[in-house]
Amino acid sequence: MTLSFFDQFMSPTFMGIPLIALAISLPWVLYPKPTARWLNNRLLTLQGWFINRFTQQIFQPLSLGGHKWATLLSSLMLFLITLNMLGLLPYTFTPTTQLSLNMAFAVPLWLATVIIGMRNQPTHALGHLLPEGTPALLIPILIIIETISLFIRPLALGVRLTANLTAGHLLIQLIATAAFVLLPLMPTVAILTTTLLFLLTLLEIAVAMIQAYVFVLLLSLYLQENV
Repeated sequence: MTLSFFDQFMSPTFMGIPLIALAISLPWVLYPKPTARWLNNRLLTLQGWFINRFTQQIFQPLSLGGHKWATLLSSLMLFLITLNMLGLLPYTFTPTTQLSLNMAFAVPLWLATVIIGMRNQPTHALGHLLPEGTPALLIPILIIIETISLFIRPLALGVRLTANLTAGHLLIQLIATAAFVLLPLMPTVAILTTTLLFLLTLLEIAVAMIQAYVFVLLLSLYLQENV
């Protein structure tokens, strides 16, 4: 029984072909396309408003050099939100519960911010490794600690997204299983458990959106340090 709870996180296959590629490409089909009309429909208007608000909030603290990342980070935000939300539907697979996929997003983008900082302002980028006014005895230790913390950043990005979504899916499955088992034995407790399951589902919807936002927000903060 314990192993079956983790079967939902296995990449599905069909005739030996992994279907994770289909799960990743599906969200791009769901987005409404811009039209040639002067007035857009409600869905396009809502999508445009959301993207504008998100872009303003994320890139307002950044300099003009960081605004070049607006299209990339906004697309990543929409993509992660869609993957997380689709994963909450029954009998679906959530690609963002795979640490390998999240690391594939986190490592290249983090490395790009570091390379930009080293290329444009290497003194300022290396200055983050040693805070100003550090005692001489602590300089070697602090440099080692800050270097380790720098390289842990992409791992923290990937693990945070994976752990939050995995924990939420496990909780939903555990509580749903408990509700089915308790229904013929204790109907009142089963109804209360189902209510708890509904509230947890609402919480997971919020977590799915918040974790995608946090992922992109932390990337923008890393970019802010190096631009």
